[in-house]
Amino acid sequence: MELCIFSHVAAELRSGDLAVVGSEHYADIREQMLSWDECLLLLPGYCQPLNLPTSGKKFVTTLKLWLSNTAREVDQSFPTNSQLSFNEEGRPSLKRVRARPIPAQAKALQTELRKRMPERHLLDVLVLVHRLVAFISHFGPLSGSDTKLTNAVFTHLMTLFAYGTNIGAEEMARHTSGLVSSRSLSATNHQHVTTEKLDTALVDLINTYARFDLPSYWGSGRPSAADGTLINLYENNLLSARHVRYGGYGGIAYYHIADTYIALFSHFISVGVWEAVYIIDGLLKNDSDVQPETLHADTQRQSLPVFALTHLMGIQLMPHIRNWKDLTLFRPSQRVRYQHIDGLFTDTIDWSLLETHWQDMMQVVISIQQGKLLPSTLLRKLGHHSRKNRLYRAFRELGRVVRTVFLLRFISDEALQYQVTTTTNKVESYHNFRGWVAFGNDGQLTTNDPVEMEKRVKYSDLLANALILQNVIDMTRVVHQLMHQGYPFTPQLLSFISPYWTRHIRRFGDYTLRFDLPDEEIFFDIPDTVSPTMIQ
Repeated sequence: MELCIFSHVAAELRSGDLAVVGSEHYADIREQMLSWDECLLLLPGYCQPLNLPTSGKKFVTTLKLWLSNTAREVDQSFPTNSQLSFNEEGRPSLKRVRARPIPAQAKALQTELRKRMPERHLLDVLVLVHRLVAFISHFGPLSGSDTKLTNAVFTHLMTLFAYGTNIGAEEMARHTSGLVSSRSLSATNHQHVTTEKLDTALVDLINTYARFDLPSYWGSGRPSAADGTLINLYENNLLSARHVRYGGYGGIAYYHIADTYIALFSHFISVGVWEAVYIIDGLLKNDSDVQPETLHADTQRQSLPVFALTHLMGIQLMPHIRNWKDLTLFRPSQRVRYQHIDGLFTDTIDWSLLETHWQDMMQVVISIQQGKLLPSTLLRKLGHHSRKNRLYRAFRELGRVVRTVFLLRFISDEALQYQVTTTTNKVESYHNFRGWVAFGNDGQLTTNDPVEMEKRVKYSDLLANALILQNVIDMTRVVHQLMHQGYPFTPQLLSFISPYWTRHIRRFGDYTLRFDLPDEEIFFDIPDTVSPTMIQ
C-alpha cells in the first residue's frame, strides 16, 4: 500500500499534477507563470516577430495548412526522391547520407597549413588570447571587501589552466617551480570565480571569434547542435550514477555547439535526467552575438513537448532521429489520402484540442520569454508521467504536428539530411577536442561539490574555446601568407578545415606564463578573392 501511494506521489510530482507548497522545483507551475491578462498585453509583440497567429482558431488553421501543404509536396516529389523507398511490407527505408569526399586539393591545403602552424604551449595560448580579448578581467573578488590579488592576471590564468585541464591545484603547483602554491590556486577558484563569471568570459571569446571571416566558411552560426557526454565522477557521489549507454559512472556535460565549431553554452546534469529537458535552456542563456535559430540533436534530445515548445519559441528543432520509422506520422484529417506516401500515416491530429488549449500554451511561452519560467522546469513536468495533465496533452498534440512536418521534410530533402548529420558530427568532434584539453586525472572530476562540478566543466569549455580562437588566428595568418605566395584558394577548400587541431600544441613541461611573447599581426578578414558567398 505504501509503495503504491509513494510511486503515484512521485509520478505526479514529476508531472506537476501534484505540487509542494514552498518548493522551488515542485511548486505549482500555475503560480510561477504570468496571468493571462498580463500575457494579453504582451501577445502581439511576442507573436509578430515569430509569425504566430494571435488567436487559437487562426493558429489551428495555419498549422493545418502547413501540415497539408508539406505532406502534399512530399507526396508529389516522391517519384524523384532517390533516398526514400518502401519494401514489400510497406515499411519505409531511407538511404544513409554519404559523407562529402575530401578533394585532394583540400588535403594538400590541410597538410600545408599544419606545416606552417606555429608550435605553442597551451599556457602561451592563454597569454595571447587574453592579450587580444582580456576575458580574464571578469574574474575577481566576489565582494568589494575581499582581498585583491597583487598579480591578478597571472594567478587567474594559472587557475584557469589548472582547472581547465583538470590537473587540479596541487599538480599545477608542482609544475610551476614555486611560482604559485596550490593554496593560492584553490583560494582563487573559490573566491574569485563563479559559473556566471565563467559564462561571461566565454561570451567575450565567442564574440571575438565571430569577428573573424574564417569561421564563416564552416557555417553561418544560425544552426547549432546539442549533445551530452559522460564525465567521470567518484562513485560515492550524489550526482553519480551508471549510464546505460555510456557504460560508466558519472554525470553528463551537456553542450550547445554552433556550426562554426565554437562552444556556446554548457550544463552539468545527472545521468538520470532526460537530456531533452535542457535542450532549450542553453539557447536562452547564451548571451553572445552568435544566436542560433536551428537546433540539431540526436534521438535522446527530442520529444513531442520539446518539438512543440521550440516551435512556439521560434526555434527549428531538427534532430537526427535513429528510430524514425517506428514513429507515428499524423494526417491533417481522416479523409485525406496520398498516392505514394499514404503508408507513412497512421493517425490524425486532434485540432479541437489545440484550439481549446492554445491560450494555455501561449501563457507558458510568454512566461518563459519574460523570465518567469525556465524551459527545463516546464519540460521536467511534461514528461511521460503527465498523462492527466491538460498542458501535456496540448503540447503533445502540437508536437505531433511539428514532428510530422519535420520528418516529412527530412525524408524528402537530402540536403537537410546532410545538414543534420554534419552539424551533429561537429558536436561529437567537440567532445573529443574538449577531452584532449581536459587531460588531467583521466578526465575524472576530483570533487563531490555539485557547484564545483559545473565550474570544472565550464573551465574546460573556456580553455577549449581559447584554443579554438587561437587556432583561427594562426590559420588566418597562414592563409594570408599562402595567398601572397600565389597558393590557389577556393571557398570549398577552406570549408574542409577545422579549428580542432591539437598536433601543434604542447600540454606538458614546466608550467610558466610568458608575458614577453612577441606581438603577432592579427588578420580578421580573408582576402576578397575568396568569398563565403561562393560556397555552393
